[in-house]
Amino acid sequence: MSIIAAQRVKTEVPGPRSQELAARKAEFVSASVNPAFPVYIASAQGTTLTDVDGNEFIDFGSGIGVTTLGHGNAGTTGAAVEQIERFTHTLFGVTPYEGYVEVSRRLTEITPGDFPKKSMLGSTGAEAIENAIKIARAYTRRNGIAVVDHAYHGRTNLTLGLNYKATPYAAGAGPRPGEIYRTSNSYPFHDGLEGAEAARRAIAYLEKTAGTENLACLLIEPIQGEGGVIVPAPGFLSTLQRWCNDNGIVVIADEIQTGLGRTGKMFASEHFDFVPDLVAIAKAIASGIPLSAVTGRAEIMDAMAPGALSGTFSGNPVACAAALSVLDQLETRGTLDRAAEIGERLQAGLLALKSRFPVIGDVRGLGALHGIELVHADGTPNPEAYRALSRLTLERGLILMAGGSDGHVLRMLPAITVTDEVLDEALAILEHALEAYSA
Repeated sequence: MSIIAAQRVKTEVPGPRSQELAARKAEFVSASVNPAFPVYIASAQGTTLTDVDGNEFIDFGSGIGVTTLGHGNAGTTGAAVEQIERFTHTLFGVTPYEGYVEVSRRLTEITPGDFPKKSMLGSTGAEAIENAIKIARAYTRRNGIAVVDHAYHGRTNLTLGLNYKATPYAAGAGPRPGEIYRTSNSYPFHDGLEGAEAARRAIAYLEKTAGTENLACLLIEPIQGEGGVIVPAPGFLSTLQRWCNDNGIVVIADEIQTGLGRTGKMFASEHFDFVPDLVAIAKAIASGIPLSAVTGRAEIMDAMAPGALSGTFSGNPVACAAALSVLDQLETRGTLDRAAEIGERLQAGLLALKSRFPVIGDVRGLGALHGIELVHADGTPNPEAYRALSRLTLERGLILMAGGSDGHVLRMLPAITVTDEVLDEALAILEHALEAYSA
C-alpha cells in the first residue's frame, strides 16, 4: 500500500481549540446532541476536513453520505448562491416556482421503474420516510408497516419505531407507534442463506404476525448503512417485491444513504433487479443543503388530498437549485463509472487487510459504500475494536464512521470524487491502525 502522505495531524486530538469548543458545547448544547468525533471543523474542500487547530482529516464519512460530490463542490455552491440572489423562500404550496417542478421531473426520469411517476419534495430523510408511509397508507387504506432487522430510518417519532435499535434513538422517548412489524433481513455473513430462502423466511413471519391484508407497505434499505453496510444475498429483494406486488403491498425503498451514485449506479436498487413503488431520497441530493424527496408510481403519489403533502421548507428553492446541479454532475459521462472504480479499489485493499488481520470478519459493499465487520476470535461482534480503530485512524488523519447494530462495523463513505492517491493513503492509515491495534 502507499506510504502515508505528509503529516496531516499536527496537534493532539482533539487540539486545544477543539477542546475549548467542546467545553462550550457541554455548557450550551444538549447532551443528547453528541458528536462522534471531538474535532471541530473550520473548513472543508474535496475529501479533506480541516479543524480549528489546523489538523487535516481524510473524510470517509461525507456527512454520512451527503457530500457525495465532495466538499466545496463549485457547481452546487454556485447554483445555490445564484438562487439566493434571486429569492430564498416563498413556499411552493403558496406561490410555486420552477425549480421544484424541475427537480421532481428529473427524479421521475432516473429512479427505477418504467412507469408514470410523480414526486413530492421535503427537507430531511426522516420527512421523506414519513411521507412515503402516509402515501402508502392512503393508497392501500391499510395501516401495517413492515420493516427488517438492523434497519435505520430516522429520528422522528414514527421513524423511532421503525429503527431496529432502541438506544440511543428511542430509549426514554415514550411509547413508540404501533402497527409496525419487524422481520428478518438477509445477512449473508451471519445467516448463510440464499436470497430467495431468506426472503421466504421473512415473508412467512410477516404473514403470521402482521397478515398480508393488513400491510400497507414494506420499507427497506437496498443496502443497510447504519445497520452495518449489509448487502443482501441475490434474490432477496426481488422475491420480497414479487410477494408485495401479489398482495397489494406498496414497496418503499429507503435510498437516502445508498442513492444518487454512491454505489456505482444512480440507485442501489438497480444492483438487485429491484423496482420499488416509491423511493425515499435525501442526503446527497443537494450536496449539504437540506432537501429530500419521495418519487414513485403516479397513481400512488396522487392518493392523498390536495395540500396534504407539504411543509414550510419543503422543496426550498435554494436546495432545488443545488439539486439540479448535483443531478447534472451525476449524469455526466463517467461519474458513476468512477464510483464503481472506487469500490473495486476499496474492495481489493480491504480484502488484503482482511487476509492479515483476524479482527476483520467480513468486507462488503458496493462503490463508495463499504463496511468492515470487526469480530472477536469466535466471530461475535467486536465493538471495542471499532472504538479503538476509529480513534487510531482519527489520530492519523482519517475519519471512519461506525455502523452495525452492535457498533462493530467500520463504515466507509468517501466522496465519489476522491482520487486514487487519497484512497491509497486512507487504506495505508487503516493498515497502520490495524497494526497498532494488533500489536
